[in-house]
Amino acid sequence: MKDIQNQFDHRNIPIDKVGIKNLKYPITVLDRKNNFQHTVASISMYVDLPHNYKGTHMSRFVEMLHLFRPEVSLKKISVILEEMKEYLNAASSNIEVTFPYFIEKKSPISKSLGLMDYVCSFLGSSDPDGKIDLVSVVVVPISSVCPCSKEISDAGAHNQRGQVMLSTRFKKFIWIEDMIELVEGTASCEVYSVLKRMDEKHVTEKGYNNPKFVEDIVRDVADKLKQDSNITWFSVSAENFESIHNHSAYASITSGKKPNF
Repeated sequence: MKDIQNQFDHRNIPIDKVGIKNLKYPITVLDRKNNFQHTVASISMYVDLPHNYKGTHMSRFVEMLHLFRPEVSLKKISVILEEMKEYLNAASSNIEVTFPYFIEKKSPISKSLGLMDYVCSFLGSSDPDGKIDLVSVVVVPISSVCPCSKEISDAGAHNQRGQVMLSTRFKKFIWIEDMIELVEGTASCEVYSVLKRMDEKHVTEKGYNNPKFVEDIVRDVADKLKQDSNITWFSVSAENFESIHNHSAYASITSGKKPNF
């Protein structure tokens, strides 16, 4: 059969990234407590396309991914990236794997169990020289109490849920749980899936006694990461979904050069 994709393209324009986006796929990721966790990821895979080719072979992305099923883990990303380049005859490759990660979490006082879900991503790229770049991303829900509101109010202070996005480069493997716990420790209070009345009292009072601006949160996260010799690069942002304003509050800090994603 005639292969249109391999035909010559006369426009003489190379393409930086071409491939598949948002493919839902079952994967297995490492779990600090249970060794492994099964989840469903949204996967995007790209390669470069030289100026002289009309198109790439889209079906090969899915075929190649199936060879690694079910362990599309952080430690496998570099292997997948090199296989993509070879299988698709490309000079560079990129992969983005985003998935919900579940952690069983006890409420602070009643110790009631519930599952918290966190959005996590593995981002990887391989350049024409074979240099591999890996970034791990976690999105962590938090709660915060406004220091200004507490200071100027005769009673109470406005509080809200928010989220922190933390991206890291590293020398050695890092657990998803470690990054989540680092972020949660910088918030006014953590977020839980199950809270009894005694727990609600605790988290309300804890947050009130630990007010934080978004600026405080990103600075606290950055300060902890700067003390970790395993972290070679990070980007952290905090967004508060304000309860008394018609907008969110936002802050971010990035160390070093941003990744190419």
